[in-house]
Amino acid sequence: MDRRRLIQSSAALGAAAALPVSLSAFAQTARALCYNCPTEWADWGGMLKLVNQKLNISVPPDNKNSGQSMAALIAEKNNPVADITYLGGQFGPQAREAGVLTPYKPQRWNEIPDGFKDKDGFWFTIHSGTLGLFVNTAALRGKPVPRSWQDLTNPTYKGMIGYLNPASAAVGQVGVVAVNLALGGNYENFDPAIRFFKNLQANSPIVPTQTSYARVISGEIPILLDYDFNAYRGQHTDKAPVQFVIPSEGTVSLPYIMGLVNKGPNADNGRKVLDFVLSDEGQRHWANAYLRPVFASAMSAEARSRFLPDSEYKRTQAVDVFKLASAAKVIADRYQKEVG
Repeated sequence: MDRRRLIQSSAALGAAAALPVSLSAFAQTARALCYNCPTEWADWGGMLKLVNQKLNISVPPDNKNSGQSMAALIAEKNNPVADITYLGGQFGPQAREAGVLTPYKPQRWNEIPDGFKDKDGFWFTIHSGTLGLFVNTAALRGKPVPRSWQDLTNPTYKGMIGYLNPASAAVGQVGVVAVNLALGGNYENFDPAIRFFKNLQANSPIVPTQTSYARVISGEIPILLDYDFNAYRGQHTDKAPVQFVIPSEGTVSLPYIMGLVNKGPNADNGRKVLDFVLSDEGQRHWANAYLRPVFASAMSAEARSRFLPDSEYKRTQAVDVFKLASAAKVIADRYQKEVG
């Protein structure tokens, strides 16, 4: 090497050594993209930080709901952007049928109960939640806390009720199923739920498409059809004047699932994240975020004590995700045509 090249080479090495530490760290941090992992839902914010700390994998938050994630996965099928996705349970069978997921049986696969996973590994449950009424008692302004689905049709609650749009959000569709089963319907007949939501329009409900936790905490939406884990978070973590109500007619619980995106750009990192959310540490995180982890042993007595008594949960039945997957389009179409 001549003197000039030696000087140039040394200068280049010096410049590289002078790169800011932050840029060097960024270059070393692995990446995975997860659809439908919003910081405000199910404490995904805490989980993404934990993944970064434990696995050195950066997973940016994503605010899509389940329906929006499915639409994006299908649109990007030939050139995938995401590596993993989190979805309401009924979207698991749909995602498999659409060909947007690829089989991966993570560590502890065999411990996941039947009915909570696809038999070939296309998706699996990580935790579940029970649907009910997430109520800001202060925002009721002296009105009684509603105790049933039918209470919501009382004119005293006009302008106070919210639910996520059943046309796209998983929690919105689960709300339809919960009401329908509680009022005498089944997975083939949604007439009771459609009547209920049509009647509810007289109370001018608020129908967002995205998670609305902050709007309940602030009192903007005093009553939201939502999961127990959000209400318990508001009560125990944010110390807000909120409570969770399991309607007297009954309700449902829904598993939330994850899967590996077919031909995702960072598949190896995606697999590592999927293993982690089922690890002891990952499952304890969900339990401490007021969800029911798929492995019940991960829930401590302290975490369990923050839930309503088991006697209240006796009015709950598990959603049949396969039947709901088949009925999801009917729910969305009927809601749009007959209600919304």
